[in-house]
Amino acid sequence: MTVKLFFQAILKITFGFLIVCALLFVPAGTLDFAQAWLLLGILFVPMFCAGIVMMIKNPALLKKRLHAKEEQNEQKAVIILSMIMFIAAFAAAGLCFRFDFLMLPFSVSVAASVIFLAAYILYAEVLRENVYLSRTIEVQENQKVIDTGLYGVVRHPMYLSTLVLFLSMPIVLGSVISFIIMLFYIPIIALRIKNEEQVLEKGLDGYSEYKKRVKYKVVPFIW
Repeated sequence: MTVKLFFQAILKITFGFLIVCALLFVPAGTLDFAQAWLLLGILFVPMFCAGIVMMIKNPALLKKRLHAKEEQNEQKAVIILSMIMFIAAFAAAGLCFRFDFLMLPFSVSVAASVIFLAAYILYAEVLRENVYLSRTIEVQENQKVIDTGLYGVVRHPMYLSTLVLFLSMPIVLGSVISFIIMLFYIPIIALRIKNEEQVLEKGLDGYSEYKKRVKYKVVPFIW
């Protein structure tokens, strides 16, 4: 099973890599797009490493994340909107590079890559803290409320990490236009959280009390 799971993960990562390459380099009209290569490196190398760690430490979690499929209609809409946002943001970054339109200095891209990697570490910590974490909105068998560590600060630390990840991506690519497009992630994630909390309040014992104890959803003292 582990070997099969390994090849499934490799296939999915490779497919994702090729899709992102096409979205970036085709609009750019060249492979000589340093910011794009920087993003590909910091995005897929840690992703590959995380997959290896999950396969060794928790293959069940890796399998669950590879084969996740949303059942909630609201979340299907969120996924479609997210896909449109990513396609538009990556294509815009390529076009901005091609026509040298509102591009940021490469030094800014390097600084943003550091922030991106820090958010990746935060995401890994969330995975470590919450064994029930899933790509889909669901209440799992024997699931309990996690209220320690990052979950004692905000109710959705995973979305905090993805918010930083996604908003730093266009900066790594050096594109102001791409960053503006990625700001649409904020209302998209708000829609996802609203539905997720409705599901958790109905199906997870103690979640309503947890909401009262931990006031902030994503960003401490702000949201």
